[in-house]
Amino acid sequence: MLEMAEEGILHNNSTNSHVEREGEDHMPNSAEEESKRTCWVCFATDEDDATAEWVQPCNCRGTTKWVHQSCIQRWVDEKQKGNPSGNVACPQCNTQYIIVFPHMGPIVVVLDTVDNIVYKVCPFMAAGIVVGSIYWTAVTYGAVTVMQVVGHKEGMMAMEQADPLVLLVGLPTIPIMLILGKMIHWEDTVLGFLRRHSYKVPILRHILPAGPSDERRSSTFDFPPMADPVSATRVLCGALLLPTIATLVGKLLFDSVESNLQRAFLGGAAFIAIKGSLKIYHKQKQFVRQRQRKILDYTASNRIATSRNAVNTQSPTHESR
Repeated sequence: MLEMAEEGILHNNSTNSHVEREGEDHMPNSAEEESKRTCWVCFATDEDDATAEWVQPCNCRGTTKWVHQSCIQRWVDEKQKGNPSGNVACPQCNTQYIIVFPHMGPIVVVLDTVDNIVYKVCPFMAAGIVVGSIYWTAVTYGAVTVMQVVGHKEGMMAMEQADPLVLLVGLPTIPIMLILGKMIHWEDTVLGFLRRHSYKVPILRHILPAGPSDERRSSTFDFPPMADPVSATRVLCGALLLPTIATLVGKLLFDSVESNLQRAFLGGAAFIAIKGSLKIYHKQKQFVRQRQRKILDYTASNRIATSRNAVNTQSPTHESR
């Protein structure tokens, strides 16, 4: 109903402007206007409810300047949307309504002040709780990683002998450094170097085939982007699981090494090297496939052939990286 009232205001004000331009001779008496007050919210007049309280809250003229006190209260409640201190203006003349509240005593004032302070402080407290939770989670992860890589007894002994400040600063940096290291795409640098110099080393031609030579095509064909799209979940999982994988690979491949730290380091290096080599090979194969791509004529035979191939082979966009 209140939305219909806004449309009624626009219509009534345009009508009032037309009446004012007709001249002073045809303008109705002000006393007659007062006796024909119409609420622009509910469109009721004095005849409909003689006991209703009227108010003129803005600078509008004519029939749109009058409104019931109860109707304007509902209008203000709707516009404030639960915020009693919000400003509300007339939708036609943009005059800000003068809203006053009765004095409720010092206790209510104190409670309102406390409520406003809590409302403003809560976002900062929530942010502090989130940051604190992340920090202590990082500290716990760092401590578990130290015990996992160095050994449970050796790790506990090292942390007990270390300075508490060093632990509070050093332990949470372990997951941070792992995540930052995971974001370094060293495979792209190595692959770019191998692409530029593979023709000089014969064995690399078999390991990293570049596809059929086509000078004209090579001059116009750009290398596709080598970097994978950054996936936050993949980076996070890969980085945080690296110490566990390094420990397992170290025990599997370097069991003869006595030092737990050296064994985990060698296992991590071997895992990163093997994984990087497979990734380089996979990217080069994708590059070769991209270079050999063709756009066929739109014929019935080609459509049948491609539909059969689509059933037997998976689309490159859906292959796992």
